Amino acid sequence: MKRAVLFDLDGVLVDSHHAQLATLAGFATSALGRRVTVADLPTGAATIPREHVLAELGYAGAIDQGGWDAATATATLTAHPFPFVADTLTALRAADVRTGIVTLRSRQRVDWLLPPGILDLIGIVVCYEDAAPKPAPDGLLLALDRLDVTPSNAVFVGDMESDMHAAQAAGVTPIGSGWGFSDPATLTRAGAAVVLPHTDDLAGTLLSLTGTGRRGT
Repeated sequence: MKRAVLFDLDGVLVDSHHAQLATLAGFATSALGRRVTVADLPTGAATIPREHVLAELGYAGAIDQGGWDAATATATLTAHPFPFVADTLTALRAADVRTGIVTLRSRQRVDWLLPPGILDLIGIVVCYEDAAPKPAPDGLLLALDRLDVTPSNAVFVGDMESDMHAAQAAGVTPIGSGWGFSDPATLTRAGAAVVLPHTDDLAGTLLSLTGTGRRGT
């Protein structure tokens, strides 16, 4: 039976919390013509829509994509995959579990965040331009179609309410990432079947959740 683990990107595979805040501050600095630091951002800025953050700072105009990309390119220099990512993906592959990423990032930005060695371990990457964004289930369903796995045989690891809602809508088991952007209680309220508090033996936990178990056991 084919099984899959799908992942969100930011906060789940990539430690990008500070980079997200730095992007907001950098864009706001350019758009408002005054210096905006991470400390100036409203509480919870990393988990609310960027338009709301910018409006609270005093900018209500359209978001220039070129300016946003420039701020992102600089800010993501500080973002890196979490230490557990390579070993976890390698273990899932060894157990014949298929893997994918479903993210609101553009494809260009995914390449900024993940080195080729990590991308090579991922079966499919679905980006913002590929499907309707979460909480719509389209991206998850597209990934599973490409991986040839049915939703009932998949889990989705995410750290936002929209991730949990997208998984539920797709018929995929929603798994909360307790080390990500949102707190565990928020993910539980959003419908997470389980919230993983840490990344210790993440591969073993995910293999258990998919009903795969460790190879050789």
